[in-house]
Order: sequence, then structure tokens, then C-alpha cells
Amino acid sequence: MRIVGYVYEEPSYPSYPSYRFQPNDSFEDEPPLLEELGINFDHIWQKTLTVLNPWKPADGSIMNETDLTGPTMFCFALGSMLLLAGKIHFGYVYTMSILGCLGIHALLNLMSITGVSHGCVASVLGYCLLPMVILSCFAILFSLRGIAGSVLAAGVIGWCSFSASKIFITTLAMEGQQLLVAYPCALLYGLFALLTVF
Repeated sequence: MRIVGYVYEEPSYPSYPSYRFQPNDSFEDEPPLLEELGINFDHIWQKTLTVLNPWKPADGSIMNETDLTGPTMFCFALGSMLLLAGKIHFGYVYTMSILGCLGIHALLNLMSITGVSHGCVASVLGYCLLPMVILSCFAILFSLRGIAGSVLAAGVIGWCSFSASKIFITTLAMEGQQLLVAYPCALLYGLFALLTVF
């Protein structure tokens, strides 16, 4: 038997740069934290006003952003208002939001020529949840189980679905398909209204 020589080589490890604070580094060159996180309060305010005034034309460039700060706040506000009304439905609110976003996303990708991202759908549906938050504020003070509550809930469902469908057709250039988009949105917001009323 013949043994061939064995050469031992040191394993090479990647070198990681170490950061050392230099005295001439300044924090003035750093962008603000909210800008780094992608939170723009001006766009949040514009999207909120677009939902509150459904007759206002939607700006497609702002609505196409995947801003989830406002929708998360509105989902939390809806759950909190329901909690103040004596209904612990946080799990239902978040589960219906996720499943509704997935369903509307699949539907919009089938209907539109240009695709739409999950974040855009979640952003639009979450912002359009704001009238439902207003309805849940009424549910704290009044019982919505009568005829007046049903009429108010139907009006809020129409408001939410009209706003969402208007934003979707503006963002995705789906002219003449607003009623086709509004119907599944109304079904989704109807589930939130059932949580609020009952």
C-alpha cells in the first residue's frame, strides 16, 4: 500500500466587515426612521380621504402602493370598537381580512390585464374598512339589530364596496367593470357588518 501525501489546508472563512464608529460619522446623513420603514403620513391621509369621500377621483399612483400601516390600524380599530361593544372578535376580523384579501386578489388577477399584488389588494381593502369602523362605533352606543340598524349596515356595506371597487378599477385600468368588482367586495364587507351588528 502506498500512501499519497495529505496536504492540510486551513478552511477559508468569509470575512465580515466590522463596523467601527468613526468620529466624523454623523446622524444627519441618515434618513428618518419612518421614511426607512416606508410610512408616509401624507399618503395615508390621502387614501383615507379617498375612502371617506367616494365621489372624489382616486389617484392611481398613490393607491398602487403597498402601504399596510393604515389598514393594520383600521383592522385594530375595528376589533377594538367591537371589544368595547362587548364582542371579542379580533381573530375573526384578522382571519376574514386575510381570506378576503386572498380571494379578491385571485379574482382581480383573473379579471384584469395587468396583475395586482397581494399588498395592493390588502391596502385597498383595509383602507375601505374605515366606514365599517364608524359603524362599529355606532354599535357601542346603539343596538343595530332593528330595521334602522340593518339599513345603516346596508348603507355602510355599499359605501365600503363602492370605495374599494372605484379604487380597484382606477388602479388596474378596468373600465366598465366596477359592478363586477363591487359585488365580491360587498360580500366581504357584509361579513364584517354581520360581526358588527350581531
